[in-house]
Amino acid sequence: MKKLKVILIGAGGRGTSYSKEMAKGNFQIVGIAEPIVERRNRIKNMHNVPEEMCFTSWEPLLELQKFADIAVIATPDQLHHAPAMKAIELGYNLLLEKPAAPTVNECVDIANAAKIKGVKVLVCHVLRYTKFFMKIKEMIKDNKVGHVLSIHHSENVGNLHHSHSYVRGNWGNTQKSSNMLLAKSCHDIDILQWLIDSKCENVHSFGRLSYFTKENAPEGSPDYCIEGCPYRDKCLYDATVIYNRNHKDWYAHHALQKDNATEEDYNRVLTKTQYGKCVFKCDNDVVDHQVVNLEYENGAIASFNMSSFNEGGRYIRIMGTEGEIYGNMSDNMLDYFNFKTREHTIIKPWEKNLDDSIVSGHGGGDSGIVETLYKYIAEDYDGDMLSEIAISVDNHITTFAAEKSRLNKTVVNLDEYKKEIGLL
Repeated sequence: MKKLKVILIGAGGRGTSYSKEMAKGNFQIVGIAEPIVERRNRIKNMHNVPEEMCFTSWEPLLELQKFADIAVIATPDQLHHAPAMKAIELGYNLLLEKPAAPTVNECVDIANAAKIKGVKVLVCHVLRYTKFFMKIKEMIKDNKVGHVLSIHHSENVGNLHHSHSYVRGNWGNTQKSSNMLLAKSCHDIDILQWLIDSKCENVHSFGRLSYFTKENAPEGSPDYCIEGCPYRDKCLYDATVIYNRNHKDWYAHHALQKDNATEEDYNRVLTKTQYGKCVFKCDNDVVDHQVVNLEYENGAIASFNMSSFNEGGRYIRIMGTEGEIYGNMSDNMLDYFNFKTREHTIIKPWEKNLDDSIVSGHGGGDSGIVETLYKYIAEDYDGDMLSEIAISVDNHITTFAAEKSRLNKTVVNLDEYKKEIGLL
């Protein structure tokens, strides 16, 4: 099989995950742009990339004439637009990390540029490519539940994950990243539209930041946990516990951004970065719980709940005219109820050694999207799994409309919203 050549722009957690999957298959990474030397060298060594093709930023890499088939854009959210537009101009196909961009205009720019240039852009809505959601989609297509009329879907972010990523971390502030629904749950808005297979017509949302606020900081607590907080024995979010040397989990590694951290590195995280700050005294402004109601053109409705106050995981209930599916992604379980036979069937969509966490590849979603990317580019695959840019941006627009609804406390019609932003 033909090997596809790839350039990687951004070698953080997501870029590294995709590069690991690509190392297993018919891809060869031939160029890297990444400012952190340890990350850059990790990809360089994994794929034997020549030193002269390793850059600290995307600009010199994309000043070269096109020399690969695909550009992977896995930079921070705010830095997607410029390298994506330049790569499209050069004729690269893209694997673009979600969200496509943090503003509606930048999202539309990328979609329009790709259409004009005739390149293929796959947005990393990896839930589509998990065995869990692929099985649900298959059951819907096979008419197991009849016509889908209602879906209840919950994304349980997890209290620790939220504190790390959406309070102390890169996605906690809308000005530095984007709103919470776009940054975290555009996966879920996309999956609802994919399962229902109809365009969203109206959206209504409520949500707020209620707990991780300065008002909830205990009296007398210091700005940094390491400064001797008198509440540390009771606090669920003590940074000296979460990010200490004995924790080899994803949170500590992500905060350190190094594989072989020194005592000085740990001290820097706890005293100089927001990861060391009191969780109630950060610059976060994104919501910590939100609900979204969606109405689709084919008559289906969906309710989506995002909350940070839980262990984590996703639950979904699909209700149709002939049956019902309840799914717990964390437990790898689907419970199908047939209205005619009145019987339940339990289905396990994936292997036992796979889970749905980000560090385990999103329940097979990371490997699934890389496999589909190959088929899309090399074999001209046009199946119904594709999270291609036009579909993705349309679903992104739903999240922007939901944020408008949340802020204004009103129902937003998608056609009217598109007219308002100049798309219709």
